[in-house]
Amino acid sequence: MSDTRRPRRPAKPYRRPQKDPVRILAFEALRAVDERDAYANLVLPPLLRKAREKGDFDGRDAALATELVYGTLRRQGTYDAIIGACVDRPLREVDPPVLDVLSLGAHQLLGTRIPSHAAVSATVELARVVLGDGRAKFVNAVLRKVAGNDLDGWLEKVAPPYEDDPEDHLAVVHSHPRWVVSALWDSLGGPRAGIEDLLEADNERPEVTLVARPGRATTEELLREEAALPGRWSPYAVRLTEGGEPGAVDAVREGRAGVQDEGSQLVALALANVPLDGPDGKWLDGCAGPGGKAALLAALAAERGAVLLASEKQPHRAGLVAKALAGNPGPYQVIAADGTRPAWRPGSFDRVLVDVPCTGLGALRRRPEARWRRRPEDLDGFAPLQRGLLSTALESVRVGGVVGYATCSPHLAETRAVVGDVLKQFPGTELIDARPLLPGVGILGDGPDVQLWPHLHGTDAMYLALIRRTG
Repeated sequence: MSDTRRPRRPAKPYRRPQKDPVRILAFEALRAVDERDAYANLVLPPLLRKAREKGDFDGRDAALATELVYGTLRRQGTYDAIIGACVDRPLREVDPPVLDVLSLGAHQLLGTRIPSHAAVSATVELARVVLGDGRAKFVNAVLRKVAGNDLDGWLEKVAPPYEDDPEDHLAVVHSHPRWVVSALWDSLGGPRAGIEDLLEADNERPEVTLVARPGRATTEELLREEAALPGRWSPYAVRLTEGGEPGAVDAVREGRAGVQDEGSQLVALALANVPLDGPDGKWLDGCAGPGGKAALLAALAAERGAVLLASEKQPHRAGLVAKALAGNPGPYQVIAADGTRPAWRPGSFDRVLVDVPCTGLGALRRRPEARWRRRPEDLDGFAPLQRGLLSTALESVRVGGVVGYATCSPHLAETRAVVGDVLKQFPGTELIDARPLLPGVGILGDGPDVQLWPHLHGTDAMYLALIRRTG
């Protein structure tokens, strides 16, 4: 009896996964953000520096890794909705490392010009390296479904119609939590186009903005850098339009210049330029860490023969302030002190700035992961501190002096609500119209306070109220 069975095909030899340094680094950065609550802007630079030192990266590799990390974080909410439509279980049941790989793949498919086949193949190889062959098969199956539509096609499927639920529609399409969309819309006001422009601006890569610290550096020096342009509003600002590495700029490395959003520069300049009657020799930054505004204020004070006291509660942040101010052309002092329990006498200062701790909803361009970490209840945690710091600032300024209340959040509970509540307790005060103190800056609303916006001014969403002590 003959054996009619076909001979077995020889098993294919096992192929080891190809290690892609760029995507492995991007995955490591996302895991650090997820596992350790780290911020990408703090995690990514040392990873890139280490890769360059090992010879694994060139400039193009670093640019791709940066785009993969920040692009994935900015669009995480949108990608979660799309991935959720492509898996057979609730998204919360997908292991976080697997979800990070899927999100990286989704961003390559839907948010970059990488060809679909290359995006899927490269992500599956990454999955084989960091997750193992078994889970790589799951990644492959999901990403092939994701590749079935472009981003617009997916949004039509997963975003509720605007007419049925405007805030939920905007949340999915523009990748912001619903409560953040609602809060930003309340603060901004106006029709749909304005809030969509703002949410889209939050998802764009911001330029790197430098500040030339007066008496130590000039904008002319900084403008010699590649692809450098003058700032839009601040006379001390220079924009690096192609991004780049600020640490490679001599003036930044030497502390004569710094990285500082133009909105932050405008806050310091506005406070410094308020006309005062009487003495103008003692300035206070009551929440000075990590030191950007304090360094600019100290330099401006030095030009007028004034002295800045920079106070920061956390000792390690006070150390950062001291580093930022080192080399200031005039006298200054840095102390570690609680701004709500002042280490100085009432009425000691002519100008006081308090840039208070907040939810950071105005800087989502630079810290995209913050939108997913913050919760509405965080507002209750910040409220007493914000009111306490502003109250202390008003007690610390002399009659006739001025206080600047600033925050990198446009949320009304952190801006006008705080100022309104505190001023009820201080009848001898008046709001100053801040708009003329930001010369050339348009679309500043009805005043007297000022709210800057990414989509209107190209800055973080900084808020500023200027208050004069009248009695």
